[in-house]
Amino acid sequence: MSHEPARASAIADLMRAGRENSRLSMVFRYAVADRLGLTVSDLECLDHLADVGSATAGQVAERTNLTTGAVTSMLRRLQQAGWVTAERDPADRRRVIVTLRAERAAELEQPYERFAGRAKQLIEGYSVDDLRLLVRHFDHLQALYLAELDRLRGGDTA
Repeated sequence: MSHEPARASAIADLMRAGRENSRLSMVFRYAVADRLGLTVSDLECLDHLADVGSATAGQVAERTNLTTGAVTSMLRRLQQAGWVTAERDPADRRRVIVTLRAERAAELEQPYERFAGRAKQLIEGYSVDDLRLLVRHFDHLQALYLAELDRLRGGDTA
């Protein structure tokens, strides 16, 4: 007896669940950005800075998929609102290093706290093997996303 129909059904269910998760994640991001008085691009920039500490304006542009001109405007707005500092790179004065202001980090995390606590409760029931599988799955998805972003940025429509 073949397991192919069951496998095909499970794959379809996983793909459907992934799309719905992605959609809800995006809707949630818009709600968080709105709560903080930010755009989603602003939020992506700030989240990236919270993860990496500091980044160049060019790295922010790459991460947010914005043009350098749009990033310049966004960073100016975030700096005026007190979210980030921007300083010239001492090693290359043409580059700007952007850093999330430490005193604003908690404000950025606050809208996620309840969700993070509930997500932690959810994964408490997972085995170490389950967690490693999920990490591998997300690592592979991230690589796929990055490859597709490179393809789309390069104008390849195939």
